[in-house]
Amino acid sequence: MWVSFTLLAASFQTVRFMLQKYLSMDALSAEGATFARFFFSFPFVLLGLWVYVSSGHHVVLDVTFRFWIFATIGGLAQILATVCVVLLFQARNFAVGITFKKTEVVLSVLVGLAVLGEGVSAVGLLAILLGVVGVLLLSKDPAVDGYWWQHLLSRAVALGLSSGGLFAISAVCYRGATLELESDDPILRAGLTLAAVVAWQVVIMTLWLVVRDPEQMRSVWRTRRVGVWVGLTSLGGSFCWFVAFAVQTAAYVKALGQVELIFSILASVLFFKETIRFREVAGMGFLASSILLLIFVI
Repeated sequence: MWVSFTLLAASFQTVRFMLQKYLSMDALSAEGATFARFFFSFPFVLLGLWVYVSSGHHVVLDVTFRFWIFATIGGLAQILATVCVVLLFQARNFAVGITFKKTEVVLSVLVGLAVLGEGVSAVGLLAILLGVVGVLLLSKDPAVDGYWWQHLLSRAVALGLSSGGLFAISAVCYRGATLELESDDPILRAGLTLAAVVAWQVVIMTLWLVVRDPEQMRSVWRTRRVGVWVGLTSLGGSFCWFVAFAVQTAAYVKALGQVELIFSILASVLFFKETIRFREVAGMGFLASSILLLIFVI
């Protein structure tokens, strides 16, 4: 079950990031493109949860304090991570931006072990480390000259690693939140967690933009024809991630989610007409090997 939902989540997420990259190219700032994701998805989240509960599924009433801690930290981390990714799209091409984001996989192992005590097998760790090698190959920034370590200190790498770390934190926190809900129905646990998180994200980002950049609020509304699709793909992706987190450790879910890289290459070449260099192809190859090994292991 979790494999199917993870593959669906990666598909939805690729399309959503494509739309956010498009919006951030001239219509919206990184913060505005991030807000559009949560703002336009929130009504669909509530509608979907209402339909599911109305069809005869019981709502979990016993919500613990730990649930809200996990949901709050996870939601904030996801906001910051999404801003980093959108900024990264402006510095590197789409496929490379998505690849840097995939550092979340190995970081999910570390965060999951520290927060929830969930680890992975030795072979699983080997597969994840292959992905890290791919990221190191991708760290070379064409705009930066000098030694290899200077490339690791570039703005693009900093944004990529920051987004990976923050997405890892959000993934582990979301799994922690779903585990706090006492229900045998992973769909219901995922839906309730998603609704709570997105509500918090809409509130915090609305307050931020009203204070810091109120014009972006109007710009987001002007882009609503595209923004609605951002919201729908965000809902589909987030819901599928949450279901997967409800039944499997965050490290394995995010590891299989690296299949998103293949989708991002196609989007980069076919839709954005971007050139992918040999070094970048090699780095992506290591990540693809990581995906295949993890599929066989899991």
